[in-house]
Amino acid sequence: MQERRWRERPDGKDCRDGLAGSWDGGAIHAIVKANAPALTARTWYGMPAWAKDGDVVCFFQSGQKFKTRYATLGFTDKAKLDAGRMWPSAYAVMELGEEEEKRIAALVKNAAG
Repeated sequence: MQERRWRERPDGKDCRDGLAGSWDGGAIHAIVKANAPALTARTWYGMPAWAKDGDVVCFFQSGQKFKTRYATLGFTDKAKLDAGRMWPSAYAVMELGEEEEKRIAALVKNAAG
């Protein structure tokens, strides 16, 4: 897959060209790359996603694109997040502060195995 180029948005934040379509897509990408460098960026059903060995592990749904009040960070069955017999596989993200960044970092680290 050809690597996409970075571009700067009007608000000064970096985002992945073709991957980030909302306020936090670029920030999510930066968190994933910093904490799970084995995952590669790609699109999955038109959404930004990160894969390991060709299998999507996690993905991002823009709240703006889907006209919802929050963005969603989701994980597929390939993610290593198992915790007993039941665990969350998607998270609503309304804002991205330091606490959320730390939580996402831990999630993607675990998910990547």
